[in-house]
Amino acid sequence: MDIQTICGWLQATSLATSVRESSFLFPSVEALHVLAVAFVAGSVAVVDLRLLGVAAFNRSIRQLMRDVLPFTWGAFGCAALTGAILLSSAAVSYSRNLPLRLKMTFLALAAINMLLFHTTTCRDISRWDEAIRTPMPARLAGAASLLLWILIIACGRWIGFSNSV
Repeated sequence: MDIQTICGWLQATSLATSVRESSFLFPSVEALHVLAVAFVAGSVAVVDLRLLGVAAFNRSIRQLMRDVLPFTWGAFGCAALTGAILLSSAAVSYSRNLPLRLKMTFLALAAINMLLFHTTTCRDISRWDEAIRTPMPARLAGAASLLLWILIIACGRWIGFSNSV
């Protein structure tokens, strides 16, 4: 089964049809998606800026992550769900949409960056948890994360203005 067949099936579901044909559902789901993405990017940026030594010096990095990341994951779940619903409404044309493909690529890279940070850089976090100047790998992870989330948001906006949908 190829991707176009899967996208055709997805687009034909009753949920996708309802979202596509409703003058209320699509913009409502889209508004929730934008708010959730804004919350994800904003909360990730707080941690990234701390890793870069730019902000939030009054808290250790571990404390900041403990405080912020549960809300980040909740917002990410909402963004993923609403994004999937939006995608389903025109899945066939979205499957050929360059900005969407780029957004998904940047999301995958952000996930890899986060995974590498949490599995390698954080191993010795007790040594630098409260330091204003974090080690280079932590600063690089923060900078990469900020850049990737800027690209994710830019591509998300580009999707809305793309001619291929």
